[in-house]
Amino acid sequence: MPPTPEPAVPRRPRRAASPLRRLAAPAGAGLLAVGLLTVPAQQAAAADDVVAVTGSQGDWQLTVNGAPYQVKGLTWGPPAAEAAEKLPDVASMGVNTIRTWGTDASSKPLLDAAADNGLRVIAGFWLQPGGGPGSGGCVDYLTDTAYKNEMLTEFPKWVDTYKSHPGVLMWNVGNESVLGLQNCYSGDTLEKQRDAYTSFVNDVARKIHEVDPNHPVTSTDAWTGAWPYYQRNAPDLDLYAVNAYKDVCGVRSAWEQGGYDKPYIVTEAGPAGEWEVPDDANGRPEEPTDQEKAEGYTDAASPATTASPSARPSSTTARRTTSAASGSTCCPAARSASPTTPSSAPTAATPPATTPRRSSPPSTSTATPPPSPAAAN
Repeated sequence: MPPTPEPAVPRRPRRAASPLRRLAAPAGAGLLAVGLLTVPAQQAAAADDVVAVTGSQGDWQLTVNGAPYQVKGLTWGPPAAEAAEKLPDVASMGVNTIRTWGTDASSKPLLDAAADNGLRVIAGFWLQPGGGPGSGGCVDYLTDTAYKNEMLTEFPKWVDTYKSHPGVLMWNVGNESVLGLQNCYSGDTLEKQRDAYTSFVNDVARKIHEVDPNHPVTSTDAWTGAWPYYQRNAPDLDLYAVNAYKDVCGVRSAWEQGGYDKPYIVTEAGPAGEWEVPDDANGRPEEPTDQEKAEGYTDAASPATTASPSARPSSTTARRTTSAASGSTCCPAARSASPTTPSSAPTAATPPATTPRRSSPPSTSTATPPPSPAAAN
């Protein structure tokens, strides 16, 4: 059994994840999905598409079959079988991209419905431990060869299955595991595990590229302090990815000050999370008003996105995808609520005090554990 670490930072349990969560793809020096054009639905339906990260430092671009692609999307939590019903509403909002946490045999209806509605999918692969409690248990990435070999077989199998599907935009290996490992380890052991995990992510990325050279590979974490591990150990990633809510406006600064030479995409964004707000008199996180939440979505998307500002599909909850232009004012409402926007990237070893814990994705595949009890509340 892995050692039980002392908490690295103060935590509070995370509430149930919303079925749909907004991604963000800000544009700027290191930010992808900057293009002014969105690939039309007819082109999105072509088989054997080529999606690429193009350009160079200061001028990155995501392209689909050579045309600029600006990500405007949501994360997807409902069952794949509901995609045909819900995705027309999602597309009507101006969304062109959705993100998942797991990919397996059940994913085809979602990919089919996405392609039918002119959308593409950032297709995820879940790695333990994820970002919070109940996220699949602890893995020893230094010694657990059986687990790593299983994932190195499982993930490329589904890449091979779906690599020619017109609904695929890119592959995303893991979700917040550099953060989540602190729930399993501490001290020097934690650092070694984080290096071993990001090295394994690179092994997966290399294997995916062998199977599918036509789609980029990224890996999501919950804080930019994870990026030094990827920079050091995962050169085969095409881009970085980060989930950021209240601190979304600090991401670009962290990227610039960290000296990274790969672009990034923001894979979750929105109003401040419950882990980022003060407690009320009853010791519970203060609940923002509906207007404040709407402003949080808009500000996270500010200022360059052309997607609808705060519309939500029926029977779902949305979290926003955004693009922020170089040199423009970012998230004014978020800054007024929190004047302490970081001026530098966090160190690799110490997550910020507001780092969230995440719940598991809604899937039951081998690579994607079922939701934790906390996620069912």
